[in-house]
Amino acid sequence: MAPLVKEFLKNTDLFETKICVTAQHREMLDQVLDFFGIIPDYDLDLMRSGQSLNLLTARIFRELSPILESFKPDYVYVHGDTTTSMAAAIAGFYGGAKICHIEAGLRTFNKQSPFPEEMNRCVTGSVADFHFAPTITSKNNLLRESVREDTISITGNTVIDALKMSIEKLKTYNSKELNNLKNTVDTNKKIILVTGHRRENHGQGFINICSALKQIATKNKEIEIVYPVHLNPKVLNPVHEILGTEKSIKLIKPLSYPSFVWLMNKAKIIITDSGGVQEEAPSLGKPVLVMRNTTERPEAVESGTVILVGTDTDKIVLETTKLLKDTLLYDKMSKLHNPYGDGKSSKRIVEFIKNIV
Repeated sequence: MAPLVKEFLKNTDLFETKICVTAQHREMLDQVLDFFGIIPDYDLDLMRSGQSLNLLTARIFRELSPILESFKPDYVYVHGDTTTSMAAAIAGFYGGAKICHIEAGLRTFNKQSPFPEEMNRCVTGSVADFHFAPTITSKNNLLRESVREDTISITGNTVIDALKMSIEKLKTYNSKELNNLKNTVDTNKKIILVTGHRRENHGQGFINICSALKQIATKNKEIEIVYPVHLNPKVLNPVHEILGTEKSIKLIKPLSYPSFVWLMNKAKIIITDSGGVQEEAPSLGKPVLVMRNTTERPEAVESGTVILVGTDTDKIVLETTKLLKDTLLYDKMSKLHNPYGDGKSSKRIVEFIKNIV
């Protein structure tokens, strides 16, 4: 949402813009706000250790309600598929605001995959008044759900706007974490960046993933695997147990957004179960292997910028090896067009709203 916030703040003659954060992910949020120079007007600071989805949702409703009653916004903007987005959309609807959904229309049509994101975005879409779809596929998903076509705008995804802004900022940006990362990663080797956190991969899924990474590291001496490990014990424990002694695998703490963008840009291949990375990496020319059996971003699969490998050990090893050894395949994948945007999504969203206010 950072580039969209920046775009609205350029239009103070038309819009009074207030920024509310729930701090569903406190540490990640703070470094993003600092990096983009954004000061929220309201900070709910809701996250608690061991908090259930039910409790988080209830707290968002409770804490957001007086803000909506006080400010009385005409429009509430939410992004994507977080619990925050879903609850804020309903709360905004209850408060009489028009709900604007950024990154609208993504679907796997399986409410358990990803969990709870698929239902979060479906619920958000059901109360939204305006839908800013990243692609034609997303728009068609909404049309199949009987959403009025005049409420849908294909804009690309603002995540690409943020990425392009970040690449520019990193030319002059410095931090202790980023300097440590630059001293940790051996950029003379082929870097394979790994991220993994999905609930549906907990258990045997992560054991399979770690087994694949171990085989890749053993068979390819010219590489270095860098894995910022999610702090959830269901991820942290198996990863360190299986991969902790591998010399060519660096297990590091989760990274701030700017450091992660720097690392993506230095990587040769990215192996992930993240949704956003599937959109970001192609803009940097990085092939992506997606450790999921389904994806709400089929455009990337169809365009060839990502390959679904699930948590199948053999498939992860096979597809990674192909990209390391087959120069023609790698070059083809890395030069394909990114279907998710050109970095101008925020401008399109603001222009759309200008035309209806």
